[in-house]
Amino acid sequence: MLTARKLALGRSLQQLRQAWIDAGQTARSRITGAIRPGLPPEDHHLVQRQIDACLLSSGGAVSAHARAVELGRVYLDLDLKGRRNFLRLLATDYGVDTTDLRQGVDNWLEVSLDSDVQSGRLKAEAALRATLRSARIRLLTQFNDLPDGIKFLVSMRSELIAMKGEDAQLNAFDHEFRNLLESWFDIGFLELHRITWDAPATLLETLANYEAVHPIRSWRDIKHRLAATDRRCYAFIHPQMPNDPLIFVWVALTHGIPDNIQNLLSIQGAEVELGEANTAVFYSISATQSGLDGVGLGSFLIKRVVDRLSRDHKQLKVFSTLSPIPGFTRWLQELTAGEDCGSGSVNDAVGRLQHHGDLTRIFSDRSWVRDATAVDQVREPLLLLCAHYLMEAKRGESALDPVANFHLSNGASIERLNWQGDTSKKGQLQSACLMANYRYRLKDIESNHEAYHTDGKIVCAKSVSGLLKT
Repeated sequence: MLTARKLALGRSLQQLRQAWIDAGQTARSRITGAIRPGLPPEDHHLVQRQIDACLLSSGGAVSAHARAVELGRVYLDLDLKGRRNFLRLLATDYGVDTTDLRQGVDNWLEVSLDSDVQSGRLKAEAALRATLRSARIRLLTQFNDLPDGIKFLVSMRSELIAMKGEDAQLNAFDHEFRNLLESWFDIGFLELHRITWDAPATLLETLANYEAVHPIRSWRDIKHRLAATDRRCYAFIHPQMPNDPLIFVWVALTHGIPDNIQNLLSIQGAEVELGEANTAVFYSISATQSGLDGVGLGSFLIKRVVDRLSRDHKQLKVFSTLSPIPGFTRWLQELTAGEDCGSGSVNDAVGRLQHHGDLTRIFSDRSWVRDATAVDQVREPLLLLCAHYLMEAKRGESALDPVANFHLSNGASIERLNWQGDTSKKGQLQSACLMANYRYRLKDIESNHEAYHTDGKIVCAKSVSGLLKT
């Protein structure tokens, strides 16, 4: 997956270079001197000269556009080290002007003391807000009007995320950058598209490269996911990135909630007739743009697809997921390595697991999956421990498991745990072959969301809560 992301980022940068060649030929502002690909410190003044020219906004819209094009081409011609040096330069030298900020605060305090002069106070507030908008954000905004400008910015933030670490200045820059992209990728600007087998090959390749949950094994596999009568794929598309799905979800239309991903993905299985389907199952959701991390498109996608399916197929009454439990075995290994295994029922379940041998066999020995006796011996304690993990293991007030946290924060409830739900090597390694169904009940989504975010309350079916009492 990392390789696919790097290749995709490389292709994006190459496409942007080509898109700006013609625009760059008319640029009126040129940097004097050659900038080396690594952008060493002795070349910084050459880039700063161009950045400062862009920020001056002199010469009218045409000149400003030309300067932004030339600066964009400079960035695209840098190598990885150079691009990171460019971003660090923006982070350190082009933040909020503290002198202007102090003056703005002083002006606001002075005017606000006079409660009778409302117009002056409002002007001071507007001026203060303007000083809080950093120079780097004003610069990035200029790139939005360029050919493929918004794609350029998403790629740029991807670079920033990869390098920021714990650096305070880079994180402050990233926070501003994310807020800027959130405004441009607001749900009102995004289009929900159904992706079909007739889509361009490049788009199908994108789906295959970025599928993060259940890898696409062949062209037959992707054709089945897109062309079968009981399968759907939906994606969010931004009008300025029409060939790049931002995030996509795979859906199966079934009769009842499925409990095994291998059966669901099998291309040999019989297709469910649309008239017989009563359930929509979301079995994988993947994002393609690391530069949009934190923008939060996934929750909107699920809700929009539920609305779309409800409208298009009125016979669908149940909306559920068939989801992995990626952190379960790691949590269980940490639990069993400690001296305190928690409550009595949890401690007892751990003891029963350990009684049946080395836990690593459950997580990694492929022969265990095929040993019916061994599997049956640990079924009850593993289900109890998994229920405890999803319901009780927390990071702050949120569920520790990232997939659980995603769906619960969207307003879903935990409907069921599925024994031997994913018998693949990956499923065994991350969750001892267990999977979960998260159910989206339309009438409860809002209340579940509020309960989870306000009180950390997790809503679940009796079949799940009952496991904690065994």
